[in-house]
Amino acid sequence: MTATAIQPGIVPSEGTARVADGTTLRTLRWAAVGEPWAAALVVHGLGEHAGRYGTVAQALTAAGIEVHAYDQRGFGGSAGERAYVDRFSLFHDDLAERVLGVRAAAPGLPLVMYGHSLGGLTTAGYVLSGRDLPMPDLLVLSAPALDAEQPAWRKSLARVLTGVTPRMRLANGFSQDGLSRDPAVYAAAFADPLCIDKSTVRLGAEAFAEQDRVQAAIAGISAMPMPTYVLHGSADPIVAPAASAILEGKGNVTRRVHEGLRHECHHEPEQEQVLREVVAWIRATVPAAV
Repeated sequence: MTATAIQPGIVPSEGTARVADGTTLRTLRWAAVGEPWAAALVVHGLGEHAGRYGTVAQALTAAGIEVHAYDQRGFGGSAGERAYVDRFSLFHDDLAERVLGVRAAAPGLPLVMYGHSLGGLTTAGYVLSGRDLPMPDLLVLSAPALDAEQPAWRKSLARVLTGVTPRMRLANGFSQDGLSRDPAVYAAAFADPLCIDKSTVRLGAEAFAEQDRVQAAIAGISAMPMPTYVLHGSADPIVAPAASAILEGKGNVTRRVHEGLRHECHHEPEQEQVLREVVAWIRATVPAAV
């Protein structure tokens, strides 16, 4: 089956949420088929938006999992300067408010936090922040950007430039075939007016600093109460599989590397099997997580 990036199959209800600093975020909700037994909160990656997760939502809702998502500040239909953030922890602040929002909308249901790429860095950093934040019951990390395939000089340059020209924009540099082996996936993203292909120097510097912080704290994930599932494509050219390898063997972590798949396993021709495995892990893990 080819990826369904152009025709996600099910249409979410759309809303907005105003966070503490006044920023308005676009929110999406896909209703579960039948009586829901869990809820999921999706956190998207760099340069994209939550509306691209129709394939994930379709697999989860068909299994009885209510799905919520939002566009991170500065992306998609949310407010905020495009691909810019003063400090990375603002993403955590927004996520905390969305966790509370989903808990209120789906009271009593176990909550799965599902982060992809930059969203994987956001969610991993969130649970390892050391702050008193509302936590999920389970964590799914899809190609989490816990490291960057960038030379040391480029990271150093970003740290210098962020103090001089923080709003300078640089191309994200994603290759046309990096997202998926299905060419329709990149074509849809390229034509999507809510997707952007450049990021600010400040966001880059903040993300590099967050990667360093999370890597230093990663051992702590073994002590976290929420079980964690990691999925990654072995042929991912955007976030190398080595970036999630630091999670391998950690106490509560199950890691699955899909041979030959690229950055968006949920948009690969094998997406149904990939997401079937995610659902099976959630279903098997929920009883032990709550």
